Amino acid sequence: MSDEQRQRQRLDISRHAVRLFTEQGVAATSGEQIAQAAGVSERTFWRYFPHKESCVEPVLTKMVDAFCVVLRAWPPELELIDHLRQAYSPVVDSASGADVDAVLAVVRLTHGEPALRAAYLVLRERAEDALADVLAERMGLPRDSIDVRLRAAAASAVLRVATDDVARANAAGITVEALSGHREQIATAVSRVLGAATP
Repeated sequence: MSDEQRQRQRLDISRHAVRLFTEQGVAATSGEQIAQAAGVSERTFWRYFPHKESCVEPVLTKMVDAFCVVLRAWPPELELIDHLRQAYSPVVDSASGADVDAVLAVVRLTHGEPALRAAYLVLRERAEDALADVLAERMGLPRDSIDVRLRAAAASAVLRVATDDVARANAAGITVEALSGHREQIATAVSRVLGAATP
């Protein structure tokens, strides 16, 4: 099996895990149930995931990767607020509304499940690292300078809070209008905290 096929299989398992976690709770969901729902053996399941809570990582990674992809594509001639308004999406390949709903379901679950919250926050650090790389280049400063790190941390916090907000407000399912509002909220808030880093 190729790496791409393995990643697709992990993502498929992750989607099933999120559905089961949402329907019956994390504690009531076993690795065996997730494996069965995804049509894989338990052995395959445990080879991919060290514990059942880590099943949410592939779905959450789509969200983190989406932000990193947009950030790295920020054109020098555009204000960040305009770039985010045009290009930001909560997940990679956002044509799949189901993945947006899955991401938001996990975000809601993280507030009552410490193990899921830990996985979520670790992945959030990746977005912060990507942001620091982009800001360092834009600001002409070392990546580990306090100014770059503070701005990256602030922008990452904005993204987390805005995602928590849209997840909480759209428990019944995300709409096009809600996604548009989320994009505008992210664009405005991130641009405010970055201030002088905008070209």
